[in-house]
Amino acid sequence: MNTFINEKLLPPVMKFVNTKAVTAIKNGMLYPIPFIVIGAIFLILGQFPYQPIADYLDKIGLGPVFMQANNASFQIMALFAVFGIAYSWVRDEGYDGVSAGLLAIVVDVLLQPDTIKSVTNIADPDKTSTAWQVSGVIDRAWLGGKGMIVAIIVGLLVGWAYSWFMKKGFTIKLPEQVPANVAASFTALLPGAAIVTIATVVYGIFKLGFNTTLVEWIYTTIQTPLQHATDGPLGVVVVAFLPVFLWFFGVHGATIVGGIMTPLLLANNADNLALYKAGNLTLDGGAHIVTQAFMDQFITVTGSGMTIGLVIFMLVRAKSVQMKTLGKLEIVPALFNINEPILFGLPLVLNPLLAVPFILTPLISGFATYFAIYFGIIPPFNGMYVPWTTPAIISGLIVGGWQGALWQALMLVMTGFTYLPFARKYDKVLLAEEQGDAEPSAEDIEKLEEATN
Repeated sequence: MNTFINEKLLPPVMKFVNTKAVTAIKNGMLYPIPFIVIGAIFLILGQFPYQPIADYLDKIGLGPVFMQANNASFQIMALFAVFGIAYSWVRDEGYDGVSAGLLAIVVDVLLQPDTIKSVTNIADPDKTSTAWQVSGVIDRAWLGGKGMIVAIIVGLLVGWAYSWFMKKGFTIKLPEQVPANVAASFTALLPGAAIVTIATVVYGIFKLGFNTTLVEWIYTTIQTPLQHATDGPLGVVVVAFLPVFLWFFGVHGATIVGGIMTPLLLANNADNLALYKAGNLTLDGGAHIVTQAFMDQFITVTGSGMTIGLVIFMLVRAKSVQMKTLGKLEIVPALFNINEPILFGLPLVLNPLLAVPFILTPLISGFATYFAIYFGIIPPFNGMYVPWTTPAIISGLIVGGWQGALWQALMLVMTGFTYLPFARKYDKVLLAEEQGDAEPSAEDIEKLEEATN
């Protein structure tokens, strides 16, 4: 079985995840993260979870101030993503990534509609203003979650096209006496002009031929179906099973799956956030179940495989020296959702005795959480982005209120029961190995000599 997986299954998987496109997405999606975290902090302040404080902040006018910081960071994450993806592709090709990233922003904005067809009253979203169409504007909705798939496509295409033009020498070459920064800006001129021209033609085809834009078409025909696909049981399997399955073979599953799924999960997050701000965070209102919070706070909490139950066993119940020692080393990292010490030190990687709970625990938590939201036991997550290193219970409270924190606590207790029988068995194996390898004590040698005499 291991031979089949290592020789037949993993090579094509690794070949796919190491392609230029996936690598650019994986690396490029890291650039929005700091701004998403910053925006999430101001979102918590602007939509404070304790109502009396929230009312006071609104009364003195600070609520909208905090939300403006959120609008300028979290709400334009697609803009950071399109830059990061194009930049990563071109940088890996050995060229100036900044020029390509800025060019990708230009193309992304160019392909968006420049008209808002209806305007809502900011003070009261339920009231529609008398202005039904405003032209010559950039609709921030397409810079956030709704524009995420477009950002990926544009980032990849601009990165590829820019690199292609550079390889073909389609650039302005200046004398060596020209300063490097000046030469770099002119180097990007011809590739940039060609790419913007192509993007303009595409915009014109969709605008004049179909009375829409490429951004709107992609959102309707590609992104929305993909978001709905990730929002069901299949999405639970992808985010709960694939990371630990890959981790079992020593491949960083969370990074690989996260690199592919993060854009869709963040888009789901953004949709939920909009509903939360509008006071309509319900499944009937269009809220998503499988979001970034779903993965970070209920699938990979305390580390891939949700190993806190195993760590606690190692700390308080284990008898083998190896388990007890690793338990002491891992307990603090586990609180911040880091578990590499036991993934490779215990190890969990390629360990058949612990494979079942390692793979099963996230699936149990994933499907239990999915159906808890589906049947109304806990509310959908509010779309607030919490850094993945945020300790459990605190993260559950932020994304789901007291119900989310309580449910997260129940899932952590569950991990203890799933790991217990397997951890106990593995502890006995390690203890037997340690006792078998132990050097005989002086007392044992003395007794042996007495017996032989």
